[in-house]
Amino acid sequence: MKAFKLTPKMLTMGGVFYPTGHAVLLFPETSQAEQAAQALEAAGFSSDAVMLLPSETILREIGKVDGDWQPGLPSVGTEGHTVNKYIALARQGHHGVMVHAPSDADTQRVLAALGALRFSYGQKYHLLAMEDLEQ
Repeated sequence: MKAFKLTPKMLTMGGVFYPTGHAVLLFPETSQAEQAAQALEAAGFSSDAVMLLPSETILREIGKVDGDWQPGLPSVGTEGHTVNKYIALARQGHHGVMVHAPSDADTQRVLAALGALRFSYGQKYHLLAMEDLEQ
């Protein structure tokens, strides 16, 4: 698994987090996120395709939060609402995993690899739409 690094390709023109071709899954516990990352690698996803997202990284890099966050931040469309959801969950201590899963078959492989690990929130970023992931 590699360290998360926010790149311009992961942002919309307006600067909102939107990593096309990736799935982002949040888990209530650090250990669950780590187990999920290991399960994804065991299922054949390369270590370069899997990134751990500690809650601090979600807040700082994805949510661009410095200091205290106030609920109800303005959002721009669905992707802004989703970032606000990530922020709220990260404030509760949730950690995430981001995996490059460009095809529908890859997305199904992600969900199958997780087995009994339950995530609290999941999104798949397609070119023009976001998909809620459910187990």
